[in-house]
Order: sequence, then structure tokens, then C-alpha cells
Amino acid sequence: MIGYVARRIATWSVLVFVAVNLTYFIASAFLDPRSNYAARKPPLPPAVVDAQLSSYNLNDKTPILERWWHWLSNILLHWDWGSSPTGVSVNGQIAYRAVVSAQLVFGATVLATLLGVGLGVYTAMRQYRVPDRLLQAVSIFFINLPVAVIGLAVVLIGISINQTTGHSVVLVSGAESIDVHGFWPTILDRLKHLVLPTITIVLAEYAGLHFLQRSLLLDTIDADYVRTARAKGLTKGRAVRKHALRTAIIPVAVGVAFAIPGIFTGAVITETIFGWEGMGRYFVTSINTNDIHGAVAVAAFGALATAIGAILADVAVVLLDPRVRSSR
Repeated sequence: MIGYVARRIATWSVLVFVAVNLTYFIASAFLDPRSNYAARKPPLPPAVVDAQLSSYNLNDKTPILERWWHWLSNILLHWDWGSSPTGVSVNGQIAYRAVVSAQLVFGATVLATLLGVGLGVYTAMRQYRVPDRLLQAVSIFFINLPVAVIGLAVVLIGISINQTTGHSVVLVSGAESIDVHGFWPTILDRLKHLVLPTITIVLAEYAGLHFLQRSLLLDTIDADYVRTARAKGLTKGRAVRKHALRTAIIPVAVGVAFAIPGIFTGAVITETIFGWEGMGRYFVTSINTNDIHGAVAVAAFGALATAIGAILADVAVVLLDPRVRSSR
């Protein structure tokens, strides 16, 4: 098992390295940091613009290979991912925004997975009955509802709750308040900020997992090994949970592991609605401001998260499937 994981880490390390470096060349070809200075009034002298861009290693007059090597050397030797066209450190932006996104993504992903898998098992065991049809209808409703609509509806509900109670039960904007001090007050404040965006992501994500788990479980619920388990005295519920679900949950676990990186960098709408300065908004900002180093750093973060997700998916398959364990 350890050797297998080590090989997977080595393989993904090479893939991430290649992907990140290719992204640097692509970003350098399509983003133009010099255009950020074109709208200055009064315009800056060309020599001043060249000097500023050169100080940030963003001068397009410098050969691309020279810029790339300088950028890569700083990462390998100093773990310095460079600066934006305005001189803002990319390291500081990534460190802050990754933590902000992690607070939102991990909790929402866990809740969406538990809800989706739980409903998938519940409805599969009651196929075509009233609870199955009702819960499927609810999931169909949410799976077809845009995230922006869900987010705005959640915001309105949160505001209504605050107005009804006369207290700030939930907070609508931002990831934290600047005037809160102390450990427990800070924890409570973060939770108040987390509630609404977490509900938004859960409602947007759980339905797909519900239908996937239901479909997969229906394919295994009448398998020979499940019928054998029931013939040995297990109830239907225990046979399904102990045998059928163990096999049917593998694709779901793999899907969730690979989906986490996408949620990190793709929750732009949710972060915009609730004013969270996370990785998704930073990626869009980097593109809009021609920030080559910022865009590449976000891509590197996504590639690393994908690699971690892939390795976790492999580990999940090995742990859940005895046939895979025996073949290692």
C-alpha cells in the first residue's frame, strides 16, 4: 500500500510540474500585463513601464525563456511565486484565499456527500415508492436550479430570519468580521458567515450525488452476493449497507475526490454572492488584471488539489474494494 501510494505521488508530481510550466507559457501568451498601464492618465513614459514590469519579471520585451527560468528558479529556491502587475505578492494572496476557500469547501463537500449518499441509499431501498418519487422530484428541482438563483434565495431567507428574530443569526457577506476578538467569539462569527454559502453549495451539489448513488446501488442491490448475505440471515438493510453499498459507493468516492479541486476554484458565483475572497474570485481577478503569476499560481493550486484528490480516490478504491487490495 505504501509503495503504491509512493508511486502515485511520484507520477502525479511529474504531471503537476509539467502542467504548471505549460500553464505559464500559455498565460504569458494570452495575458498582457503591459495593457494595465495603457489607461493611466497621464500616461507613464515607456521606460518607466518597462522598469516596473521588469522588476516584477513581467516585461514582454524580455525573452520568454529568460522570464520562465527566473520565475521557476524563484519557486524552486525561495518558494516565491512572483508578483502581480501592481506589485502584490502572489504568495500572500494564495495563502489567505486558500484558507478562506478551505473553510467553505470542505464542510460543504462533506455535508453534500453525506446528504447525497444518504438519500441515494434511502431512495434505492424504496424504489418507485412515494418517498423515492418525492425525493427525486426535489433533487430534480435543485439540480436544474442555477447556483446564482439558489444563492440569492438563501440570502433572502437569511435576511428574513435575521429580521424576524431581531438578531444576526446568520451573516450574509464576507468570511469574517473585523471587529470580533477572542477564540470562541471568533469561532461563532466564522460559523455565522459559513452557514448561508455552505447551504448554497450543498443544495447545488447534493442532487447529483443522490442520483448517482441511487443508480449505482440499484445495480448491485440484487447481486448474487447480496442475496447470499440475506439468505444467511441478514436483513435487507444490513445486507445493502454491508455488501451492496461497499461496492456501489466506490464511484461516488472517486467522483467526490476529483470534484473537490473544481469546487475550490469554481465556486466563483457563490463567493461573489456572499463576498468571499476565495480562490475562485482570485482566479477571475487574475485573468481580468492580466496577472500571469497569479493565474499560474491558481492553476498550480488546482493541479495540486487534483493530484491529492486522485491519490485519495486511489486509496479509497483500495480500501473499499477487496479485489483491488488482493491484486496489489
